[in-house]
Amino acid sequence: MGASLPLPKYHQVYLVLREQLQEGRFADGLPGELALADQFGVARVTVRKALAQLEDEGLIERAPGRGTMPRAPAPAPARAAGARLTGLLENIVNVGLRTSVKVLECSTVPAGTAVAAALQLAPGTPVQQARRVRSTAQGPLSLITTQVPASLARGFGARELARKPLLVLLEEAGVHIGSAVQTISAQLADAATARHLDVPVGSALLAVTRLVRDGDERPVQWLHGLYRPDRYQYRMQLSRVGGIDAKLWVSTELSAQFH
Repeated sequence: MGASLPLPKYHQVYLVLREQLQEGRFADGLPGELALADQFGVARVTVRKALAQLEDEGLIERAPGRGTMPRAPAPAPARAAGARLTGLLENIVNVGLRTSVKVLECSTVPAGTAVAAALQLAPGTPVQQARRVRSTAQGPLSLITTQVPASLARGFGARELARKPLLVLLEEAGVHIGSAVQTISAQLADAATARHLDVPVGSALLAVTRLVRDGDERPVQWLHGLYRPDRYQYRMQLSRVGGIDAKLWVSTELSAQFH
């Protein structure tokens, strides 16, 4: 783990595992204590303390003979309508054309509970799952995981994903991109992510979750991206609108910068 972070080692392990649980990575159960200790490079007692904190928060359930299983999250509240992709689509495509991609995975998998709900599919419905590292000449920039209904991804695979942004491929397949809901937060790098992005384990990353819909408001793509904050930033231009008693800040442009 990163020795420079001012957090106890068990808390660093807890934070990374909590984020992975929220992503739905452990549908079949968490690795054992020894495997986690080896992954994080810490003592078994450190892992045990992190797991105890996750259990106290109701995020996992530890049962003899079954191992450690995630607990089902509470249903998410309904979201407001997403922002239109005016400017954002062009920006994403521009970034895609100015960077290179290494496809780590491109396969058809059954949709997990959380992603199926986001894409309005029945759990287990086939989706195309792709994981890609996007880089500039200076090195890795982001680790992107996308899931698209398999029925929409029949015309492209790993070769096409290495050459074109996914939104372009969807549009070439006849999908009319309409709107998106995007959330930006922070996440700590686990061992695999740190290796792909060339950062220390436990480094803070920008985490982007995006749900893209077509012109009929049908979900067509779920995305989770991890970005190096030292090489990537979002910039949003805001304008004041409304009457003097109810002025609001409204975004008029969203851009991304990388170096």
